[in-house]
Amino acid sequence: MSDWSLWSYAEIAAHIRVRTDTVRSYRKHGHLPPPDLVEGGRPFWYADTIRDWSAQRPSNRVRG
Repeated sequence: MSDWSLWSYAEIAAHIRVRTDTVRSYRKHGHLPPPDLVEGGRPFWYADTIRDWSAQRPSNRVRG
């Protein structure tokens, strides 16, 4: 089942347990996927987009 809820910087930060400013920095440096929606100049991502991205982050990969 897909999760179409939209997340802002705050929801992403809570999900990956970092500060909101850290998520903004990730976007600035190209470490976040492109936003799924920009409304009023504010970026938003679908929850599934962020969950997929988060699962692929180097710190979350299983190390052998």
